Amino acid sequence: MLALEKVRYEYEHEWFEFDLNVADGDIVALMGPSGAGKSTLLSLVAGFIEPVSGSIKVNDQSVLGLAPYQRPFSMLFQEHNLFAHLTVRENIGLGLHPGLKLNAEQKQQVVAAAQQVGIADYLDRLPEQLSGGQRQRVALARCFVQPNPIWLLDEPFSALDPLLREEMLALVKQLASERQRTVVMVTHHLSDARAIASKIAFLSQGKVQVVSDCQAVTAQHPHPELAQFVAAALSEPK
Repeated sequence: MLALEKVRYEYEHEWFEFDLNVADGDIVALMGPSGAGKSTLLSLVAGFIEPVSGSIKVNDQSVLGLAPYQRPFSMLFQEHNLFAHLTVRENIGLGLHPGLKLNAEQKQQVVAAAQQVGIADYLDRLPEQLSGGQRQRVALARCFVQPNPIWLLDEPFSALDPLLREEMLALVKQLASERQRTVVMVTHHLSDARAIASKIAFLSQGKVQVVSDCQAVTAQHPHPELAQFVAAALSEPK
């Protein structure tokens, strides 16, 4: 379980305080208006920024004070963060060894990961030779080839067209289920959350206001701000 308790952080005189529990195997979508603290929460968990106070634990073990690479998380961003001078094979391999010193088993893991995301034919290409969707598949393969039990996704597919985004979300859901991974995902799209998540955590004013099963998140929700948020999302053009 991932557990945040009274995690406080200050940015430009604005305070955030987060409490959130994510059970093993859950996929939780972080949603809310811009500036609510979604990416801040993810950055605190990942270790890119440190809280003023509070605790962040994985299976009752604190991760505070650990560098990002020492924490049991794999990250996937909107920007694919691939190295332009490395091939697809090498970019995926970085998930297993930062110096790309892979043994035979690890090399096979890279090939298997590429096959699962549908880019096995492009292993020796450079990122510039791929489409945007293919580059995100490479980034996803690098994410899940790591043994980390929790994936942190910060709007990784928001720049893709709706059909491709839907396809990538289905792939994430499938891979997480097969590997029994926990996923925490920031998204602005209610449809994305409903497609992949078991729960939605609604953030507003620097706090997690509501955590609810997806099917209970409707325009009639008893929390007025969440209900308004859902109503606005449902009224947007498809």
